[in-house]
Amino acid sequence: MIERFDPLKGERLQILDEKGSARAGLDPGLSDPELRAMYERMVLTRTVDAKALKLQRQGRFGTYASNLGHEACQVGLASAMTKGDWLFPYFRDLGLYLTLGYPLADHYHFWMGNEAGLRTPDSLNIYPVAIPVGSQIPQSVGAGLAARYRKLPIAVVATFGDGATSEGDFHEGLNMAGVFRTPNVFFCVNNQFAISVPRAKQTAAATIAQKAAAYGFPGVQVDGNDILAVHAAAREALDNARNGKGPTLIEAYTYRMGDHTTSDDSGRYRTKEEVREWERRDPLLRLRLHLEKKGLWDAKLEKELQDRSTELVEKAVAEAEARPPATVEDLFAYTYAEMPPDLAAQLEDHKAFLGEAAR
Repeated sequence: MIERFDPLKGERLQILDEKGSARAGLDPGLSDPELRAMYERMVLTRTVDAKALKLQRQGRFGTYASNLGHEACQVGLASAMTKGDWLFPYFRDLGLYLTLGYPLADHYHFWMGNEAGLRTPDSLNIYPVAIPVGSQIPQSVGAGLAARYRKLPIAVVATFGDGATSEGDFHEGLNMAGVFRTPNVFFCVNNQFAISVPRAKQTAAATIAQKAAAYGFPGVQVDGNDILAVHAAAREALDNARNGKGPTLIEAYTYRMGDHTTSDDSGRYRTKEEVREWERRDPLLRLRLHLEKKGLWDAKLEKELQDRSTELVEKAVAEAEARPPATVEDLFAYTYAEMPPDLAAQLEDHKAFLGEAAR
């Protein structure tokens, strides 16, 4: 399917239209339980995200990056991944974390300012969030190269925003992946803005997906508000990676409905009319309409889901806030199996400094 949609010709993969109708011949063939599960995960993602924004405004969170409008990208990709696959995420991947099974209380704990929340459970193959933009891309290629050398039938996924494609890491990573035919899937969430810089100022290329041609592997642009299109493209790209067919670049064409972070004011660089136009393309509404057309959803089920999601979120917040605060030792731990002498000396110096400051 990926090969049928050439970004150089301006072709974009879309399966569900804005009224929830599926395009003939492109339906990925998901079962009814799978479709419902994807919708439920999207609703949970939005509920978790909305609560996080409230917690930040109440001073119970640090600066937070909203995921509003990205649910189809995140859940669609994660639902195509298998347990053995690896994820190198960026900072706006909430739906991926939830779908892959990351504990919600841990997620909240991290955004409350405690790095312990970023300690991935041993059962999950998720690297820590990359703070320097795009730095996770070449790291993911290194992991992909290792998987190839070890003949592991897995895929390695790197997610990033459109702004990351302006970084050298993007070129270096994709170039190496193309040369060595690594089992990578590069997933660009093109939400039209790198903070306040519009996509048009990131590149003169018509699409981001077409950049894959320069590196010698397929690229495809999908409607990022259409979870079926995201899932179908991701499933094919992941299968190709696991079966030795090399990397793929997926550009999910979507929109950042909220501010870049809670420190941003997007009203200074985009219009309300533009935001309202994209609200009409809401990924949750689109899948819900599709489920209703198939007789799989109604108002009663919607209320039950909202109630369950809210209850789960409130329990996770309570659990996260009940955990002990970070300690001075936490700033120095976890980098080495055994702390080297120079780092141990710095720890003691810092503890002495804090003791004097307290007096």
